[in-house]
Amino acid sequence: MRKIISVLLIVVLTVSAVTLAGCGSSRVSEITSPTGTYTRDLEGTTINVFNWGEYISDGSEGSLDVNAAFEALTGIKVNYMNFESNEAMYSKLKSGAVSYDIIIPSDYMIARLLEENMLQPLDFSKIDNFHYIADEYKNLYYDPDNAYTVPYSVGMVGLIYNTTMVEEAPTSWSAMWDSRYADDILTFNNPRDTFAIAQFLLGIDINSTDTADWDRAAEKLKEQNPLLQARVMDEVFNKMEGGNAALAPYYAGDYLTMADNNPDLAFVYPEEGTNIFVDAACVPANAQNYDAAMMYINFLLEPEVALANAEYICYASPNTAVVENPDYSLYQNEILYPAEEDKPKTQYFHNMEESIRTYYEKLWEEILLADE
Repeated sequence: MRKIISVLLIVVLTVSAVTLAGCGSSRVSEITSPTGTYTRDLEGTTINVFNWGEYISDGSEGSLDVNAAFEALTGIKVNYMNFESNEAMYSKLKSGAVSYDIIIPSDYMIARLLEENMLQPLDFSKIDNFHYIADEYKNLYYDPDNAYTVPYSVGMVGLIYNTTMVEEAPTSWSAMWDSRYADDILTFNNPRDTFAIAQFLLGIDINSTDTADWDRAAEKLKEQNPLLQARVMDEVFNKMEGGNAALAPYYAGDYLTMADNNPDLAFVYPEEGTNIFVDAACVPANAQNYDAAMMYINFLLEPEVALANAEYICYASPNTAVVENPDYSLYQNEILYPAEEDKPKTQYFHNMEESIRTYYEKLWEEILLADE
């Protein structure tokens, strides 16, 4: 699961109501000064929201309970559900077993959903907080006319390393093939992120449609197999925080959580480039409560709400009210918001045609078998 994140800081918000929770702690369940337009016309209805796990401020440690605050403001009940991967979300949506009103997938999956006519356009006349979204995150490749999506969060992949175990600060993805760190190297346990590292290192387009390019990357990954300690996703937290591995690629926001628990950890965006991703709110074609979905998306853009979410998940925010707020605990953080001259070369994952997906998934199985 991509988003396994701890709360780093308590969100400081002026509130008009506080609901007491267990053990004497409190959670914020209302916002003070909404900037958008909301009504109680849909009070008593239910909205089904499908999001990544641990990917919304939930009231723990005194933070804003976003869903409770939305319910308090609109009277609309939030039925909140989690998924562990874009592909798992897609399968659920495709099955039609449950009707979701809001989903928050990643860019390449949004492109796939649009190709398969599984999303419906948004009514931006009802999303008057959209002006908070930074221009650099509007009209992106997966939604060029900005008709179907509202950005929620932004991230990049980098290389985490333990300064007590690595002899010199790495600058290249090649560090993950360095025999000095044999058995102390972790890598992703999913094909797209793993292939991307080899592709960046070899100078290959991560969205290549040439099977020969995928073959080259696969051979490079097979060379790495003898050096690996493990392929991980959320296990990376325990391993890197516990000093049990020297190197691991992972998402920048999650590095901040790890470094908070282990100050020996450092982070670099390798010189060859890296993946950037945007997760965005969308409305499925079969949504049952469209008007409530518009209000919910608008609510996610509220400055107080967007700040609470940014503090909670520790990923970069596309919301200017957050990024420009000097009280934001990650204000001008050099990892999440590098200066223009320090920004790495980046590339988005695109939705690959089925033949290429099938091809690299077959290569992935071969890589895993070669590792046994």
